Amino acid sequence: MTRVKRGTIANKRRKKLLKAVKGFKWSRKSKYRAAKEAVYHAWRNAFIGRKQKKRNMRRLQTIKINAAVRMYGQDGANYSRFINQLKKANIELDRKVLAQIAEKYPEIFKKILLSAREKHPEGGESH
Repeated sequence: MTRVKRGTIANKRRKKLLKAVKGFKWSRKSKYRAAKEAVYHAWRNAFIGRKQKKRNMRRLQTIKINAAVRMYGQDGANYSRFINQLKKANIELDRKVLAQIAEKYPEIFKKILLSAREKHPEGGESH
């Protein structure tokens, strides 16, 4: 019988994992057991970080819009009233676009603010 060398799949799996920990410090870059634990923690934290990045961007967009509304709006104008006016005026711009316009093109943002106010002025609360 011919000789069969075993472990090709296991070796491939270990090599793949050790390739993923390239650049890690100490034994985590070369010892399989330490590398496995390190890479699992790294992947978990990367997943969490991607969610946090989206969360932080959403908060930053809200802050930018609120600052612009308070700067260019009338007294008492704020983010929540502005968003409410936009929805009631059927102006469908998402927060990301509004934040970019507020930051880079303040004149256009003023026009959006005025059109939302014209189409739905703040009077009494109507449901």
